[in-house]
This record gives sequence, C-alpha cells and structure tokens, in this order.
Amino acid sequence: MLRCRLVLLVSLLVFLGVWGCVSQEVVSQWSVSQALVSPELLRAGNLEMLWQKELPIRQTESLERLFILGNRIYAFSDRNHIFSLNRANGNVIFSRSFGPAGFPVLGLELYEDEVLSIVGNKLVEINPSTGTERRAKRLAINAICPAARNSLYFYVGGADRRVHVLRAEDKVQVFEVAAEDDSKITSIVADESFFVFATDSGSCVSIAPDRPERLWQFVDAAGSIVGPIVKDAKSLFFASEDTNVYRINIRTGGLDWKHQTAAVLDKAPVVTEGVVYQYVRDKGLTAIDKGSGKFMWQVPKGVELLAEADEKAYVITRIGELVVMDNSRAKRLYSINFARVSRYAANIADSKIYIADKDGRIACLKPIE
Repeated sequence: MLRCRLVLLVSLLVFLGVWGCVSQEVVSQWSVSQALVSPELLRAGNLEMLWQKELPIRQTESLERLFILGNRIYAFSDRNHIFSLNRANGNVIFSRSFGPAGFPVLGLELYEDEVLSIVGNKLVEINPSTGTERRAKRLAINAICPAARNSLYFYVGGADRRVHVLRAEDKVQVFEVAAEDDSKITSIVADESFFVFATDSGSCVSIAPDRPERLWQFVDAAGSIVGPIVKDAKSLFFASEDTNVYRINIRTGGLDWKHQTAAVLDKAPVVTEGVVYQYVRDKGLTAIDKGSGKFMWQVPKGVELLAEADEKAYVITRIGELVVMDNSRAKRLYSINFARVSRYAANIADSKIYIADKDGRIACLKPIE
C-alpha cells in the first residue's frame, strides 16, 4: 500500500511538473503572439520593451491618436474616449469620455498643471492627475485650430478669421485681431511677451500679448502655413504649402533659412536639438540640419520620427518598417518589421519609442545603450 502511494505521489509530481512547463510555454507563446513587436525583432534591432498594455477598447471602437505631454501619454479613441497612461510604466492614470463621439477635438496641450483642449465649441481644462474637468467655457465662436495660452490669456482662432483673446481667469474676451488680408487662421503659438498666428495666405504675425499691437509680420511664404507652428528657443519653425520649411527669428520675424522640398507640405515639422524632420507627401521623411537648413537625408515612405538616441533617428514608414538612420553620417543603418504598428507619436523628450495599434495595444520601447 505504501509503495502504491509513493508511485501515485511521484506520478502526480511529474504530472504537475510537466503541466507547469506546458503552462509556461503556452503563456510565453501567448505573450509573443500578443506583442506589438516580437522579442526576436526587438533583439535584432537593439531595442527592449519596457512595457506593453492593452487598453479596454470596444470591438466597435478603435484607437486613433497618441499625444505625449510631460510624463503622460494620452490615447484617444475614435469615439472621443481618452486614456491617460504613466509614460514610465504604462499604468493607466485615468480614462474618461472627452466629449460626444463625432465632436472635433482640436489639440491637446499641457500648460503648467492643466491639460487644455477645444472639444466641439468648448474650451476645456482638465486635471492631468485625475482627469476631472476643472473648467469648461462654451465659446461664442467656432474654433478652427488648437488654442494657445500664457499665464494671463487664451488665444483662440475662429472661423470668423479672427484670433480672440480671452482672460485666463474668467474667459472674458478682451480684444481680437486679424491678418491684414483677412485670411484664415491656421495656427497660434503664445509666450509671455507675444503671441504669433499663421494664416492660409502664408502670413505669420506677432502681436503684443495684452493688446492689439502688431510687433512684426512675416509674409514670405507663398502658400498656406500648415499648423502647428513649432516654437523652439529663439526660433519658429513651420511648413508651408509652397513646398518650403521655414525657420524665422522669434523676436523680429526675420528669415533664418528656408528649405525647399519636392512636394506641397501638409504636416508640421518635428524639431529636435539638431534636426528638423519634415514629412513630404509621396516622398518620405526628410531630415534638415537645424542650424543651416541644409538637406541631410530622406527615408522613402517615412512618415514620422519616433525618437532619437545617440545620433540615431528612429523613423516609422507607411509600409510598416522602423528605419534606423545615423544622423552624423546621413546613413541608413538597418530596418525592423513593425507591421503590427499603426499608431505612434513623435517623442522629442527622450529616447523612448511609443507605438500602438487600432485595437488598443500600446507599448514603450527603448534603444539598448
């Protein structure tokens, strides 16, 4: 009897051991099959996955946009549901409806301790820690581009071709301005000592922050300026439908350089410490030297810079590749299969890469140093 019990016990232990191995193998296979990028491809590309999460996206819903603001990443669905995740570990900070499905959401900006957006015709301010709405102001105009603000004012571009300046404390309008040719507002950027707006006629106008006084006007662009304008230190960078990328002086409006591309531009540039990355429709992603405005390289079919690290640029293409470029030598190094990736955001804060798919899988990668 004792011998039979020992045989049964040994058999049970063997069974449990085998089942444990099988279970681990199944879990491992499931994890690989669910990964946005397989571990083998990551190793080949000298990348590591810091985290991956699956957002509770419904079957009738899809993930549409990613925004990187401060230490958060915000994911928007096509039904205007927003998820806020910690950039370091992917933990969800909050999720909430950001407005009725179908309502336009114009921009998402971080100003000090508030996240700002225009949802429909409401100017909305939310707490980035809880997602609760702190203030919402229904606008008397139809906004057509993301709002900008400084410590005292909001600047809102309206369909009436005016920039409406509202006091930050109570959202009461104090004045409005327009371009001399009454052209449509396409982008606004604000500082404590000025605000600048761009138009679809190719003008860029700087106005005093608290009164309708023009400081300077740049009118050299021959086509509509594509928003948003990018403010970087003492310069403004923007793309125009006249095929040029421009860098102008933020204080004077003087032209520092312009770089001509091979197509009409329809997307704003991404500006880093030393490079301006510009998507050129039907051509790819072009890298321009920030200081001189000279051509560096182009990735055919490239659509977006994902991150930079150690003089390398990580570029996503429209055919599902991650292309790694050496900026110092203007040379393509290698590419990785990113076929499952369909959503992404440019990260200029550090070397982390944020990618996702329409079903709500979102991941953070990092180059291995």
